[in-house]
Amino acid sequence: MSKVILITGGSSGIGKSIGEFLTDKGYTVYGTSRFPENYTDSKFPLLKLDVTQTTSINECVSELISKTSQIDVLINNAGVGITGPLEEIPMEEMKRNFETNLFGPINMINAVLPFMRSQQSGQILNISSIAGYMGLPFRGIYSASKGALELITESYRMELKTFNISMSTIAPGDFATNIAAGRYHAPVLNDSPYKNSYGTTLKMMDSHVDSGKNPFLMAQVIHKIIRSKNPRIHYKVGAFLQKFSIVLKRILPDLWYEKLLSRFYNI
Repeated sequence: MSKVILITGGSSGIGKSIGEFLTDKGYTVYGTSRFPENYTDSKFPLLKLDVTQTTSINECVSELISKTSQIDVLINNAGVGITGPLEEIPMEEMKRNFETNLFGPINMINAVLPFMRSQQSGQILNISSIAGYMGLPFRGIYSASKGALELITESYRMELKTFNISMSTIAPGDFATNIAAGRYHAPVLNDSPYKNSYGTTLKMMDSHVDSGKNPFLMAQVIHKIIRSKNPRIHYKVGAFLQKFSIVLKRILPDLWYEKLLSRFYNI
């Protein structure tokens, strides 16, 4: 039997690319969307899911099990971006971001674990971000939510070791997707002390996404991880300089690294 794979956020971007690639490889793939009826041309079935609602999560997992009687791989891909000065982002938007980027994946993991334990096998892949390895200006909440997902994965791995359930994170850099259109942008206020620096950085971030790599690369990496006998804990996927920035953070003194990032963002 082919492995059954569930991908959250499978209607567009990275999730869609992963789903199409794995479908072509012969896996039984299900994606999710809050509005699956809007994607009738999807190459693989889409289940209804809102990762911020536990009822929706439980219904989605139950529907998958009723259709397939198994779940071998969960790919926590659904996520949202958020930008703005930390002083000016409304607290409710900060909480909403964590509900999607951190608590949503945790609830998805907890929903599939009983089924994976009964199978005595399973694999969970959490899509984080290279931004989760450092505090970036005007992306602090996004960095924090993705960084927390990295650490949560490390904890889960040790707790699940005896159940033959593996877990890894895959941290992408900038990819050409529609994430910029869907993320929350704190407005650039005319009377804000951050008007110039935030406005310039926002344009830079959007240009990085527009010129990002093809999401197909992420799909290839995911496929290799699924086939791996001993998956690593953390993977990074993206441009060399983006991945190298993580290395620099490890080896440079904190103040040097902060100056490097500030110079890059012209602040």
